This record gives sequence, C-alpha cells and structure tokens, in this order.
Amino acid sequence: MRKLVYSLLIIGTLTFTSCTLPQMIKMAKEQKLEIKPNPLEVHKDTVNFDLSGNLPVKLLKKGTVYTLNTFYKYGENELGLPALPLKAEDYPNSAKEETKVSKAFMFPYKDAYKTGTVEIQGVASKGTKSKTTPRLSYATGIITTSKLVQNSYYAAFASHSYNPQEELIPVVIPDFIFERGKSVLRTSETKAEKGKQLDAFIASKNVTRTVTITGTHSPEGLERINTNLSKERAAAIEKFYRAQMKKYDYKDEAAKINFILKPIFEDWSEFKTALAAYAGITADEKAAYLNVVNNGGSFEDQEKQLKKLATYNKVFKDVYPGLRTAKTEILTIKVKKTEAEISVLAKQITTGQAGLDALTFDELMYSATLTPSLEEKTAIYVAAAKKGTNWAAHNNLGASYLQAVIENPAKTDLIDKAAAQFEIAAKLNPSPEVHANLASIALMRGNPYKAYSHVRASLSGANNDVTRGVNGVKGACEIYMANYGAAVSSTSSANANSVNLFNKGLAQVLSKDFSNASSSFAESIRSNSNYAIAYYGAAVAAARSGNGDAVVSNLVNAVKIDPALKEKALTDLEFAKFNTTESFRNALK
Repeated sequence: MRKLVYSLLIIGTLTFTSCTLPQMIKMAKEQKLEIKPNPLEVHKDTVNFDLSGNLPVKLLKKGTVYTLNTFYKYGENELGLPALPLKAEDYPNSAKEETKVSKAFMFPYKDAYKTGTVEIQGVASKGTKSKTTPRLSYATGIITTSKLVQNSYYAAFASHSYNPQEELIPVVIPDFIFERGKSVLRTSETKAEKGKQLDAFIASKNVTRTVTITGTHSPEGLERINTNLSKERAAAIEKFYRAQMKKYDYKDEAAKINFILKPIFEDWSEFKTALAAYAGITADEKAAYLNVVNNGGSFEDQEKQLKKLATYNKVFKDVYPGLRTAKTEILTIKVKKTEAEISVLAKQITTGQAGLDALTFDELMYSATLTPSLEEKTAIYVAAAKKGTNWAAHNNLGASYLQAVIENPAKTDLIDKAAAQFEIAAKLNPSPEVHANLASIALMRGNPYKAYSHVRASLSGANNDVTRGVNGVKGACEIYMANYGAAVSSTSSANANSVNLFNKGLAQVLSKDFSNASSSFAESIRSNSNYAIAYYGAAVAAARSGNGDAVVSNLVNAVKIDPALKEKALTDLEFAKFNTTESFRNALK
C-alpha cells in the first residue's frame, strides 16, 4: 500500500511538472519587456542599460522558478549577463496582477561590441526540469558618440624672469658735509672718497634719468636763520655735477638729465634719524630730545629748549655736523644687451661657438622667446638646463618636446623625454605649469583620470594663460569620465581652438543640449574649416534634432575631408532614422 502511495505521488509530480513548465513558457509569450536605452550607449567605457516590464498574471507558479537570461550577442560571440530569477513566493500578488520586473545591467565596452543585440530568453524550471522560450532581441547595437572625444593638449611654458624693459638703478653717493652756516662745497669733500665716487660715476657716462639732491641744515640758529641754506647746498652739488659733465664732454646728453633739488627747511626728520643712530647718550636722554621736538611749537622755541638739556653740547658736537649735508641719489639706466645681441649669443651657445657663461640664466631663458623656431627653443632650453638646477628650464625643455608632439603626433618618442623633464621639474617646484604639462602627458598615455588629477593641481594658483590652456585638457577628461555638464563648463573657459570647441559641442550633445551643440560645432568649423570630425559632430547634433537635411550636408563635408568617416557613418546608429533615405545614401556614395 505504501509503495502505491509513493508511486502515485511521483506520477502526480511528474504530471504537474510536465504540464506546468510548458504552460509557463506559453504564457511567457505575453510578457512585456523593454530595454532602455535602445540602442545601448557607451559612457565612461561602460555600457549601462535597464531591463523593465511586466509578466502575465499567473505566469509564476509555486515551486517553480522563471528566469530571465540576458545576453549581448555580437557576431558569432556573445556576452552572458547576470540572470534575473523570479519566484512566486517573492511576488504574493502574481496570481492576481501582472508582475513588475526590473534589473540594471552593465558591462565594459569593447570595440567588438559596437554591432550586436541584447537578447533575452525565459527559462521555466522546477528541480532539474526546465523549458525555455525562444531568444528574442530587445535592443540593437551600441551608440558610441561619447567615443568621439578628442584629446586636448596644452604645453605650459614657465615665464622667464628677465626684464627686457628699461630698468632704473638707484646710485646713492655718501653725504657731502658742509661747514656750519655755509653752502660752499669744500675741496676736501670733492677729493674725499665720496667725491671720487661721484666723479668716477660721471666719468663713466652712465645713461642717467634723474639726479635728486636733498639739501639739509642743522637746527641751531646760525643754520636755521638762513632759509636758503638747504637750497644753496643742493645747488652746490648740482654745480659740481654739471662741471664734471662738461669736463667729460657730455654735450647734448647733459640736457637729458633731470636735476631735482629738494631743500629741507625746519624739519626734525633728519635729526630724529641721526639721534636714533647716535650711541653717545642714553635712551632716556634721547627721549628728552624727542619730547621737545614732538610736543610742537615753533622751530626756534624748540631749539632753545634743546639747548637747556644737559647733553646738548655733546649732541651739538657729534650729531649736528652730520645734518649740514647734501644727499645725492642718481637714477641710472641698467646696462643691458640688446635683443639682437642676446639672440646671437644664444645661437652661439647652442652651436658650441660660445660658452654657457656668455649669457646669464635669465638672458638665456629670455632668448628662447625671441625665436619662433621650436627647434631653436628646444636647443636653448637644453643649454639652460645645463646652467644649474632650475625647475623652469626643465619644465620648458619638456614643454618644447610636448609642443613638438602636439604639432606632429607621430613624434611619440618625445613623450617619454618630455615626461622625464617634467618629473625633474616637479621635484624642484610642483608649479601649475608643471602639473598642466603632466596632465597632457597622462592624457597622451591614455589615462584621463591621472590627467584630471594633475589638472586639479594645476588650476590651484595658475595664471590666466595656463588656466585657459589646461581647461581644454580638463574638458576632455570630463567627457571620458562621463561628467558632461562639467565638461561644457570647462571647455567654455578653455582656449577657443577647434578641438576644445568640438569637445564643447560633444559634451552638449551628450547633455542633450542639441541646439547649443550645433552652435559649438559651427564655431569649431569656423576655427578650422578642414576639421572633419567637427562636421561629423554637427551631423550627430542634427540627427538628434531630427534635421535630416543638416545630417546630409554635414556628412558630405565630413567625408569629403576624411573619407574614412564614410564607413563610420554607415554603421553609426545615430543615423539609423536617416540611413534608408535616398539623400543619405547619395551623400555617402
């Protein structure tokens, strides 16, 4: 009897399974599934999509599992994606209403995946038994528009510290001392070391702009009462100066020198300065003098009060004579090599005809800015790097290598040479320029994340030129990172060249701002009318806006410049709605 019961149970189970699974598969035909986006899209080297939909009422049966298996099939190959198992126990209302299902998928993008389909197959199973639905396609291909991003590079040269403008150098002659109450310049003064110094300066015929002579007097009556004494002392030095110019045959050059006489009368400033430096009396005794001169009153009354101080005679003897002076300050033009001389010497240094000491470091760095030849700049920076450990020399040498690669991408051997110079410069001074250059190197090497890190470091303290240059690199990195809004902002603040304007348009397309994208692509084309990819980008923006005529006209221009874009356009799902039209086919014949 027990055997009979077991047999009946087994037969019942098999009968249930054999009926239930086919029934589930039959009902699965009514399932409503959707893939978004369709076609798929690649962003940040990753394809993300969502599966959602409804299963028919009563499709899920107790004791069974209904699994949605998802695949991405490309050519003869396929990529298995995570399964979505569904059980009635997890959906209590599945017997009364449709079962809502959803799942997010992602997989890393490869170029081989561009053409393919998302296929879904339902599997009804119970134990080891299973039945499957046919595989059905739910999405076709992958839109790769984000891959159109163009690398933007910027070579940041550190500015030189050489000043090519006229510089005035102050030459201060020691004070000429006059006798009490007199303004006659004594021979003993002109024969003294200070007189010889002034004479030697005049004899050398330095190009001079101004000679400022300040005449002073001491506070006591004999000096004070002669209101013209300070002026006359200053005039005495001017007279001596002019006589020496005549002696050394200045001729017309003398008239180009502006003499400024500054007589100081009844002013305690010089006295206070001299008193502070005087070591002959105590601090308290000095304070007594300052109390008198700081409390106001007439100059004469103040001087009378000073005479009453116990140390007056000592101060009169030691300090007052130094106040009967004429101070001479000359502004002369710093002697510099002409730009022509600097350029010639730089050329001789780089060719071995002159030693490194023929120019100073600053002059050598400046000479690189005087030539338009990148080859000559590079040779100059090679020489500058040999003059000592200076970050700017190594940075600019690396920047010249980097610029050569930017102008000729085939010169890949220079990338490592540039990077080596930037690494040296970074150890000496991790400046905004160095980080800007390292950002370009990282992007050249295919690492936008590392490039972005250097960009952020560069923008801290960068000048306007570096900021605009590195913002182009930043915008390209942000497109790689799928941060399209930030990329629009960065490229809007970058140098307005064809690459940056293209990337701006691309970021706007990917942000679904098609109108502004079209404008940006148009700007890129105006910047470089032979920039094929800009026409292609304009065609994509037109396609997303539904403008078939603009799609065709821009593709015609793109393919005319770069025939390789023909094949790309024919398989680009951006143009799926247009590639069956006669005008589209004619454009790509």
